[in-house]
Amino acid sequence: MKHSEINFKINLDDQNIPESIFWDATDKPGGLDSTKAITIGIWDDVEKNTMRLDLWTKEMPVHEMKMFYIDALSGMAQSLLTATGDEKMAGELSALCDKLGKKLEEELKG
Repeated sequence: MKHSEINFKINLDDQNIPESIFWDATDKPGGLDSTKAITIGIWDDVEKNTMRLDLWTKEMPVHEMKMFYIDALSGMAQSLLTATGDEKMAGELSALCDKLGKKLEEELKG
């Protein structure tokens, strides 16, 4: 059986706010990489709910945070389609992402 790991290194300030985030994975070439944000969802089969871990650095601009979540939701739409075959629900989630993306574009144009 193959074994794979994903590791995160978080540097915190005095108030436990992330200053920097680094990650690496067994199957990822190139070693430790930096990022400004991570979001992890873990299904709790006992409680039947999702445990979430959301971290971002002080340097993460608000517009990039919005883009990050729109992209994450878009990826979830594709994963939902792949995992369940539910085209209607995946399509509605994708449509929401399109709407939010257009709204963000308008915000950035000012």
